Amino acid sequence: MCPNCRAFITVDDRVCPYCEAKLGQRAIDRRMPSDVLGGLIPGARFTTVIILTANLGLYVAMMLYSMQGGKGGALMDLDGQTLYAFGAKFGRQLAAGQWWRMITAGFLHGGLMHLLMNSWALFDLCTHAEEALGTPRLIVIYVVSTVTGFVGSMYWSASLSVGSSAAIFGLIGAMIAYGKQYRTSYGEAVRAYYARWAIYGLLFGLLPLPIDNAAHLGGLAGGFAVSWIAGPPRLVEELWKERFWRYASWVCLAVTLVAFGEMFFSFLSMGP
Repeated sequence: MCPNCRAFITVDDRVCPYCEAKLGQRAIDRRMPSDVLGGLIPGARFTTVIILTANLGLYVAMMLYSMQGGKGGALMDLDGQTLYAFGAKFGRQLAAGQWWRMITAGFLHGGLMHLLMNSWALFDLCTHAEEALGTPRLIVIYVVSTVTGFVGSMYWSASLSVGSSAAIFGLIGAMIAYGKQYRTSYGEAVRAYYARWAIYGLLFGLLPLPIDNAAHLGGLAGGFAVSWIAGPPRLVEELWKERFWRYASWVCLAVTLVAFGEMFFSFLSMGP
């Protein structure tokens, strides 16, 4: 149906033949894009696969760097020096102006189990969030919640901290906001489901383990705020709001690339 005049139209129409309103992609086409690389990467999980691949690639690079430095057991656990060199959150350096650590830290992991647990959560959460909110909102939520998470971590503790759990909690917060904005039984079910995720995750953070609950809370707040402001995607893609979030996602991607560029140059300046 045309979202403007509610007349029945075909799925191929880009202009309504009755009211001449411009039409965007169907919601299902936008949220479930076609597969990539001949079906090797499902379209619905493209962004998720890219994030997981980046996390894995950085972990392998850190592991090789640590082994080259003579550190034993790098496969299972990484030393603090390696994490620092690759852009871990460190309060003193953030205060000195190395802002990029708020982003790069969200793609690093301190050990194999840390990576595997966060990858499992991301595979589930990113897919659901991308289907519900669309790729532009997912990217903005992921980057913003990573930043707000490590800002919270910085004010709580100056020590090293890494992990995608800030973004994971950001996605949980985003889905809670999404559920609250849908004042239906479906929305209530979504909100309750992800509220349980948040409670279980925060309770897990109370265990006597090196878990950064400040980053979790900061990410949760950041993801909820962005999703609440953005709202769900609209059917008509030409709306200014949809264009705004698409441009915002490009800005977030650009800032992330700049952050990793800063990390790379900082890494080179450290020397062998």
